[in-house]
Amino acid sequence: MTPAPGDDAPPGGPARAAGAAAQDGPPAPGGPAWLGPALVVAAACLWATLAPTVKALLARGVSPLEIAWWRAAGAGGLFLLQAALAGARGGPGLRLASGRDAALLLAFALVGVTVFYAALPLAIEAGGVSLATVLLYTAPVFVALLAGPLLGEWPDGRRLALVGLAVAGVVVLVLGAGAGAGVVVTPASVGLGLLSGASYASYYLFGKWILGRYPAATVFAWAMPAGALGLLPFALQGAGFAAKDAPGWGLLALAVGAGTYLPYLCYAGGLRRLEAARAALLATLEPVVTVALAMALFGERLGPLGLLGGALVLAAAAAAAVRPARGER
Repeated sequence: MTPAPGDDAPPGGPARAAGAAAQDGPPAPGGPAWLGPALVVAAACLWATLAPTVKALLARGVSPLEIAWWRAAGAGGLFLLQAALAGARGGPGLRLASGRDAALLLAFALVGVTVFYAALPLAIEAGGVSLATVLLYTAPVFVALLAGPLLGEWPDGRRLALVGLAVAGVVVLVLGAGAGAGVVVTPASVGLGLLSGASYASYYLFGKWILGRYPAATVFAWAMPAGALGLLPFALQGAGFAAKDAPGWGLLALAVGAGTYLPYLCYAGGLRRLEAARAALLATLEPVVTVALAMALFGERLGPLGLLGGALVLAAAAAAAVRPARGER
């Protein structure tokens, strides 16, 4: 879930989201040179635990939509607390400037929380951790395609080339992933994976505007609880919430804390000490760690063509995180 903005992601995207979260706290000390990179790497590794945790919860009988609800409600509660504490210290807290801002936040909650948080565990259930993780990284493709009509930022030749590279990677991945182990390629698994990438793109597109106006804690203190409300009727379908033992509750706490809330704090701390492009590149470690965990814990294998396709998608994402020299624009 790495917020990795780049040339395909408008400035002020998810990395700005994490950076804005830092506004809720005191200015960071300089610290040793290794601290910034270490914090970003820690964030990437924390995010990488989410998909395996989701798969473990699925194996314990917790539905994908219930997992999505707990993530949104749990992390939303933590962001609410953070925003309230910031407000008590004189920060913006939960205050919004206008009803229009509130309406746009609710729209973001629908796409970026209700849809995204539902699509990812459903994609993991349908196709496995590895396939869902790589397809999630198609988000920059959707940003490049939608930034023009939505933001007036039309892609140049370099961006279109990266979109082509990512699309080629997805095609190769889908054609080759089925030869691996523990990976299921169906229209549902591919479609849900692409839906997670498309809805994740809203963090880039919406962040262009909203995170220049409010700290991330304020944004997510509104968006996550609202998104959780949207998820609740679906999470309660059928038999409702599953019964959980202590390990099950522990896995849910891991998904909320280590997989959702804490990575933003680490990433914000890293951004205080690093330029955004370098932080974004370091954060592309996340899918590598996720796929490695899927191999070690669940025996998943993408197969040679699947690995090649995944490498093409991740190469496009990494290249998107690097802004070309001014003369290359």
